[in-house]
Amino acid sequence: MRQNNMVAMILAGGRGTRLLDLTNKVAKPAVYFGGKYRIIDFPLSNCANSGIDVVGVLTQYESVLLNSYVAKASLWGLDAKDSGIYVLPPREKIEGFGLYRGTADAITQNIDFLDQYDPETVLILSGDHIYKMDYSKMLECHEANNADATIAVLEVPLKEASRFGIMNTDQHDCIIEFEEKPKEPKSNLASMGIYIFNWKQLRKALVDDVKNPDSHHDFGKDIIPGFLNSDKRLYAYRFKGYWKDVGTIDSLWEANMDLLYRSEELNLADPSWKIYTEDRTVPAQNFGAKAKVSNAYINQGCVVNGKVVNSVLFTGVIVEAGAEVYDSVLMPYTKIKSGAKVRRIITDEHITIGENVSVGREQGEIELIAHDIKGD
Repeated sequence: MRQNNMVAMILAGGRGTRLLDLTNKVAKPAVYFGGKYRIIDFPLSNCANSGIDVVGVLTQYESVLLNSYVAKASLWGLDAKDSGIYVLPPREKIEGFGLYRGTADAITQNIDFLDQYDPETVLILSGDHIYKMDYSKMLECHEANNADATIAVLEVPLKEASRFGIMNTDQHDCIIEFEEKPKEPKSNLASMGIYIFNWKQLRKALVDDVKNPDSHHDFGKDIIPGFLNSDKRLYAYRFKGYWKDVGTIDSLWEANMDLLYRSEELNLADPSWKIYTEDRTVPAQNFGAKAKVSNAYINQGCVVNGKVVNSVLFTGVIVEAGAEVYDSVLMPYTKIKSGAKVRRIITDEHITIGENVSVGREQGEIELIAHDIKGD
């Protein structure tokens, strides 16, 4: 990919309220995933692996930690000359401080940033999905179709299609209709929230959108329908790999469990497509003589002297002798004390579950443990 031919803009300002206490003080893209990663590592690593040199990260809600994290461009190899990761929070205006009013407005407020690079195309991404994707292949498809916009889609079961924005296409994958969460979907091509636009055309659409008092300033509700109504050439790009929106406690737990049960689809050890992250200087794993571990994803710095089954343990987790952990996701520096038994839970970081405490349930929703639980 030619340098600066395409600039990526990652929308990373969402509240993530359905993740409950996990997003009380951090933005959703900064939430931990997979033993040592943060969610934002995935789109940033995809950009680096796809040869995209310039990435803007648009932050807003509880952005202090996220801003400082993504500013470490060297983690993703984007600190060379003519490359970089740029943190783009809402800026103060003459009439006051203006928040991003929608996904399209977030790009509109950063038109000046894009203008300085004057790219041929702009890649719009979400900062809160788990997947591995080569965006250069999507760009090849965009250019081969002589498209004005290309939207990545994933085939979902038709019975679930009403939960997504659905793209209806002709036999050549040219998009002829977009339906937002239709009650009776005509296809199963769900939008992944990944778009490539020709910059000059998108720029004009954004400038026009600002003048529309009835607009939601949103790509799905306004910009994409506007492109369709003006007979622009929109194409669907069919993605075949693993993709997950981790917007709820249950879906975050499921995605972590997929590392155990669907590792061939989400292989974080694949050297050909690395997911880069901050590597903490901590000791190696330590398994005691009485430790019993089965089908677990255990990160560095963990000390296991109890039983761990079908679980993901993040950096620095301690499972004491006599403790039992089943089907759980334990965030960094969680401590499970002796005699405690946990099942189907997610913890926040730095949580202690006391001695002889039993937490979680065998069925139903996953339980989030966001505060210490005292034991005997």
